[in-house]
Amino acid sequence: MAGNSFGQLFRITTFGESHGGAVGVVVDGCPPGIEITEEEIQVALDRRRPGQSKITTPRKESDKIHILSGYFEGKTTGTPILMMVLNEDAKPEDYLALKDLYRPSHADYTYEAKYGTRDWRGSGRASARETLARVAAGAIAQKYLSAIGGSASGGKHSGVEILSYVTQVGDIKAEVDFNAVKAEDIESNIIRCPDQKVAEKMIELVDEVRKDGDSIGGIIQGVIRNVPAGLGEPVFDKLNSDLGRAMLSINAVKGFDIGLGFRSVGMRGSEHNDPFYTDKNGNIHTKTNNAGGTIGGISNGETIHFRVVFKPVSTIRKEQETVKIGGEATKLEASGRHDPCVLPRAVPIVDAMSALVIMDHFLRNRAQNG
Repeated sequence: MAGNSFGQLFRITTFGESHGGAVGVVVDGCPPGIEITEEEIQVALDRRRPGQSKITTPRKESDKIHILSGYFEGKTTGTPILMMVLNEDAKPEDYLALKDLYRPSHADYTYEAKYGTRDWRGSGRASARETLARVAAGAIAQKYLSAIGGSASGGKHSGVEILSYVTQVGDIKAEVDFNAVKAEDIESNIIRCPDQKVAEKMIELVDEVRKDGDSIGGIIQGVIRNVPAGLGEPVFDKLNSDLGRAMLSINAVKGFDIGLGFRSVGMRGSEHNDPFYTDKNGNIHTKTNNAGGTIGGISNGETIHFRVVFKPVSTIRKEQETVKIGGEATKLEASGRHDPCVLPRAVPIVDAMSALVIMDHFLRNRAQNG
């Protein structure tokens, strides 16, 4: 199966299935000397871990990370890093009744159409459990990026900061200034929306949907601060296109826009253009940031901001029409342990994919331009 790797210089390859023995990642191209501990990586994984609140899947997994190579005396060595998490609460028997039919909007049919076989135990490779591997790799990238600045950015920046938060669930929207939001505001509630009053309404809605046996989608806002100008390539590997590819590779993602994105359709060029100015220190900035931190596919030094749209989770406890593998019509009422809304656990996944893209482009830019 191809398509399991991401990145060019900082390259990850993930492996494992939802109800197999383990899920993990190989990180290749990681610079040596990054000081990081398993405990730091665990913090990121715990944000994605199942069973963390009443509005997430009840599956119980500690997601304990094990670093098995490329790491010595608390630092990366520059050789391939292998990290792995053992599956502790796999229950493939929950899916026995589903092995001979196709679940609506799942990858059951398409995997079988492509490979002639499929792992019916909780979607196998198509399960969002694979994303814990991305989060582990992203934690290393985030640690490295948080320290760059100074000479790496001409003295203009003090370390890349990556944040994501829930801005919409169903029809409930939060108006949050992405320039002012802080990590502690995001982590102050179980839905990971920094607007506390709106968060309460979101949580009530998700719980209501959960009790009804249904699911619901929404939007996550991504924010990347202190990115040096000059990252990204001008044609096929634009920074914004790689961010879009990264986000669209996450399970349940159906849309991505950067800056004002689709909202810019109703604007004139005179409204959308971001005027340049020089600050008191002689640094060039833009007065507005409608472009979202990239121009011509290359970072301009402003905050990168984008939105990621998640559809409602496909597994629901309502009766649905489908067919068996032989084509006979049947009805399905799914069982198992699933999130009624993926957004709270997807926030650290968006963070991780942001870090992987910026890390890769930072190393590529350094290799080309010194």
